[in-house]
Amino acid sequence: MKATDAVQAARDILKDITPLKTDCGRVCGAACCAPDETGKGGMLLFPGEEKLYDVLPEGFEILPDDSVVPDGRLLVCKGRCDRDMRPLSCMFFPLRPTFRGDVRMDRRGLYVCPLAEYGVGGLNPEFVDAARSAAQVLAQQDETREYLRALGAHIKKVLEESRL
Repeated sequence: MKATDAVQAARDILKDITPLKTDCGRVCGAACCAPDETGKGGMLLFPGEEKLYDVLPEGFEILPDDSVVPDGRLLVCKGRCDRDMRPLSCMFFPLRPTFRGDVRMDRRGLYVCPLAEYGVGGLNPEFVDAARSAAQVLAQQDETREYLRALGAHIKKVLEESRL
């Protein structure tokens, strides 16, 4: 399976399920989608995910980003999008997949997502199960598994530097 196929399969698993059984964005005013101080926000794309954006929605752009992996890509948006066009990282949030095919609460979300303080147990169990299934698909593909390994190391470093 190619990276793009693994990413599409993971997106298909997560496309119709959310962290709460209701729109979690109503809890916090969609804080995770809020633009940054430059008026934009962004999420790293998984290997091969850029190919799924053959036509970018209005307000989206893809920029180079080597913060986690060489030749990485960051999808930048204005904070609003059609759910079907969301990056896979957004679909997982506030969880993050691991290279072992499991999920963890993304501790970087503690400043953004009110759900993060409740841990995995505070999320819709169906969402957690779907996220685990999607993570398992990604962990079976060499390129996405190595990306997840690099992402985990990057997050660990960021958290150590910020003492979270």
